[in-house]
Amino acid sequence: MSTTDTDTAAGKGAGAPPEGGVTAEERELGAAGSQLSTAPAEEINIPSLGPLGWARWFWRQLTSMRVALLLLLLLTLATIPGSLVPQTSIDQLKVQDFQERHPTLTPVYEKLQLFHVYSSVWFSAIYLLLFISLIGCIVPRTWQFIGQLRGRPPAAPRRLTRLPAYTTWRSEAEPEQVLAAARKIMKGRRFRVEAADDAVAAEKGYLREVGNLLFHSALIVLLVSFAAGQLWKTEGSSLITEGGGFSNSLTQYDDIKTGQLFNSDDLAPFGFQLDRFTATYERSGPQMRTPRTFRADVSYWDGADGASHKTSIKVNEPLEIAGYKVFLLNHGYSPVVTIRDGKGDVVHRGPVVGLPIDGANLTESMVIKVPDYRDKSGKKDQIGFQGQFLPTWVRSQGMFSVFPALDNPTLVLTAYHGSLGVDGGTPQSVYQLDKSRMKQFLEPDGKTKFARALKVGDTMNLPNGAGTLSFDGVKEWASFQISHKPGDQGALIGAVAALVGLAASLFIQRRRVWVRAARGDDGTTVVEMAGLGRSEYAKLPEELADLAVRLQTDAPPAPEAEPDPESDRDSAPKSDPESDRDSTGDSGDDSTEDSTGASGKDSTGDSAPESASDTADPEDPAEGARA
Repeated sequence: MSTTDTDTAAGKGAGAPPEGGVTAEERELGAAGSQLSTAPAEEINIPSLGPLGWARWFWRQLTSMRVALLLLLLLTLATIPGSLVPQTSIDQLKVQDFQERHPTLTPVYEKLQLFHVYSSVWFSAIYLLLFISLIGCIVPRTWQFIGQLRGRPPAAPRRLTRLPAYTTWRSEAEPEQVLAAARKIMKGRRFRVEAADDAVAAEKGYLREVGNLLFHSALIVLLVSFAAGQLWKTEGSSLITEGGGFSNSLTQYDDIKTGQLFNSDDLAPFGFQLDRFTATYERSGPQMRTPRTFRADVSYWDGADGASHKTSIKVNEPLEIAGYKVFLLNHGYSPVVTIRDGKGDVVHRGPVVGLPIDGANLTESMVIKVPDYRDKSGKKDQIGFQGQFLPTWVRSQGMFSVFPALDNPTLVLTAYHGSLGVDGGTPQSVYQLDKSRMKQFLEPDGKTKFARALKVGDTMNLPNGAGTLSFDGVKEWASFQISHKPGDQGALIGAVAALVGLAASLFIQRRRVWVRAARGDDGTTVVEMAGLGRSEYAKLPEELADLAVRLQTDAPPAPEAEPDPESDRDSAPKSDPESDRDSTGDSGDDSTEDSTGASGKDSTGDSAPESASDTADPEDPAEGARA
């Protein structure tokens, strides 16, 4: 069995293709080398002048694969500003801070829509053009591929020796027997087989085109999923103290961001309650203050009348319910206080959430507002408290906590009375106290500002019998992010399908194999096998050799014909007896010694004796043959 490469020298020496653009090699291969790809043939056709011609030209350019790849690259580059510049849809406060620090760049960025990249006109244009380009590219390619699946492998070329992988041998098996064995072998190797005349054509590797189409279809699924996730998304946060709960309604969110097509009626009916929050911290070593346990134990229900279930939410282990994901974000403390007015009536009782100002040790800024308040004479007034909560306070370390755990919880507050400004209709932050129309309480000396540091169980008595504040205990709070993006599952499916399709298009090769068996002039069967791949397929000769070895079990090579001694004797030239005697010399030992001596001299570089060619008669061909 022998294998030869394609005769490329003929192609190189052929020069420019003849008129019509078809080379001699293409004419030799004919239909065998065609349609190994579903990519549409690119023809340079100058459109006729006019709107219709230019529209057709633009459509062909837009739906070409190179333009789709270019748009995909542009879409990737367009996301870079969205990662570097603060986005309004993500963090409005960061955008305002950026604008204050860069007053010169702000007008330019606003004109370029860099503060809301993903909803900008230019980003949407790239997105839509890529979407249209992929659809316009995939649809005709799919129909062409379906047509190829319905077709049959092309007939064998006239000259199989011109193909990249080729082998041949002679066999005593009948041609029909060889072709039947070839069909069986090809079908066993999952080739699509077609028999015609004296040859069998087989084709394999259609999954490569399936992978190609799957990859580009998956890109469309990804684009649609991302669009759906942005248009119908719901993403908000809620801070819940132990014992408190959350119900999935707009009023329960501390802040919420929704898509353009969001409808409040689309909110799924579910909720959960924070039963307990557990946090422990490393107390020594280089990882001191690092959380070791960070867990929220909750009870949740799905549906208005759903049964309650218990579970735990941890970092990177969200609660999944009704298509939503509930993530655990942060943690802090809520001092429980009881406030009585000057008449002794309770005007506030419960936990108060603080704003963390020290992420490592959980020092919190505290603000308490009491708009319905009466002094000791029964006159209406408003009162406010401001200060800090320190989970572990060491007096010598200042007004900051030294550890995040509740080792020495202390509530440090001062009090104000007057107008809180809550009746003006302007919204206020619960973490800020407007003191512009308020006065701070003073000590009995009338000069020192009133302030107290309270331990759990302590009570602060306001001056002049204005009321009291009791520090009853501490509860823990946790903040949660509630997220719903309907395109997440589709995006995951599209990403997995894209990887599968890409792997198939890279590792599966489309190839064709032909087997021809015909009766030779000597009566034996000449078997020819050749293969052709869509691209440079290094394993094609190896695969063809494997198929040939398998076929030779049913069509073994014919034995070599042994030469006929009589015919060799008749055809040999006759020699002169005298010359025979001269060339053979003396008998026996003398000739051996001469030969040995000549060989030795020649090897040592001495003058050699006359060789047979020197003594042979040039006129006698037999003498030359023996020499």
